[in-house]
Amino acid sequence: MDYQTRLALSDDVYQIIKKEGKTAILVTHDLAEAISLSDRVVVLTKRPATVKKIYEIHFANKSTPMKNRRCKEFNIYYDQIWRDLDVHL
Repeated sequence: MDYQTRLALSDDVYQIIKKEGKTAILVTHDLAEAISLSDRVVVLTKRPATVKKIYEIHFANKSTPMKNRRCKEFNIYYDQIWRDLDVHL
């Protein structure tokens, strides 16, 4: 699936989950996807995986995943979680 379709689909999936009042678990390596779609992001350690930290995601104006990516809080969460991932480039 191309990136643009994936982004559009994330809005659709988000709306369905909210409308139906369901809980979903998303396993992803895409940090932006996790933050924009989730109420909570769980960061795991390297093998063996254990919970390193849990982030409660709160946007002042929570909306669709595409709109959430433009919120000021998005970048703050992204930077905090990126540091917890211990990625050295």
